[in-house]
Amino acid sequence: MSSATPDRFASFPERYIDTQESFESYVAEVLERDDLDACSIDTEADSMHSYETKLCLVQFSTPTELAIIDPLSIGIDGLKAFPDFIDRFRKVWMHGADYDISMFSMTFDWAPHRIMDTQIAARLLGQTKFGLANLLETEYSVKVSKQSQKADWSQRPLSEKMLAYAFNDVRYLLDLAGKFETRLDEAGRYEWFLQSCDSARSSVFDRGDRVQKDAWRITGWGKLSPRGLNYLRYFWEWRDDECRRLDRPAFKFLSNSELFRLVGNLDEGRKLKPPHYIKKPSLERLHEFIARADAVPTSDYPSKKVRSNGPRLDIDEKRFDRIRGIRNKRATELGLEGTMIATRSLMERMASTNLTVEERLEGLLPWQRDVLTEAID
Repeated sequence: MSSATPDRFASFPERYIDTQESFESYVAEVLERDDLDACSIDTEADSMHSYETKLCLVQFSTPTELAIIDPLSIGIDGLKAFPDFIDRFRKVWMHGADYDISMFSMTFDWAPHRIMDTQIAARLLGQTKFGLANLLETEYSVKVSKQSQKADWSQRPLSEKMLAYAFNDVRYLLDLAGKFETRLDEAGRYEWFLQSCDSARSSVFDRGDRVQKDAWRITGWGKLSPRGLNYLRYFWEWRDDECRRLDRPAFKFLSNSELFRLVGNLDEGRKLKPPHYIKKPSLERLHEFIARADAVPTSDYPSKKVRSNGPRLDIDEKRFDRIRGIRNKRATELGLEGTMIATRSLMERMASTNLTVEERLEGLLPWQRDVLTEAID
């Protein structure tokens, strides 16, 4: 963080909480003050360094202090009161909350009941650079160090640099939230904001098992033949199994590009040619997975026609072009990115000919329907 940090933010008390006793004492203190209008939260995990992603830190702030809660030291059982504590706050602010919600869902099978996202707020106010570092530089003339962004947050003890980085992730968040709430209200977009935040929260839970079921369909799968898809599924399962054995994230064992190269070689009848760094035991297990893939009858190959839900859409291209033109016109008038009003998938659904009117509008929030009235008519 820049040395130009405003004094009122630099002077916030900072607490590091790493025992169940200190956590419960801190919760009692906050509740006793009864200052439960708003808090902010961020999380750090170790997805860059291990197979099983673990919640490593929770950064927390109230309007007057900062705290770091250490789940690895306390233990998840020692944090049973955490969800109820956070749900006592009327507003819970995060920035780019998707990943944080996923971590809370995975760890506690829970997420705060009312999440307010400063990233969504920034986008609804027309910001095109909405990363937290960009917003802090714009709003407070503060430059944030990113040196610890990819650090191993499971290491203990944490370095002073990592602690500073963690505290700074929530240092400004509530003040920034206040600025954005005022501007959203003045722009008549506060209700848009609430709808968008609630939708973003729900979408994380709605992914459910579908994401895990199709996890092997990594970017680029649509270009493969059915036979190649069959190989990809088994190669992905082999890599996942090896990463679990080694406690290593996938990209540190075998990249997606290398995975596709191996699949392509077999699909096109060439030699496998595995990378030199794959050790013999792993290669032996790979050949076992290949044998299993070869035993699959062609009738059981994975389908290329996969939709998240519902029937395959029959899209009227002229209708789609009209909807996109209206979307783009309204985006320009409102000073927003077009995707904030409607993504391509939503516009394709609106332009489909094999859905009812109400089915075509599924996924559009009330404010988006209002903005796109002309396209809906």
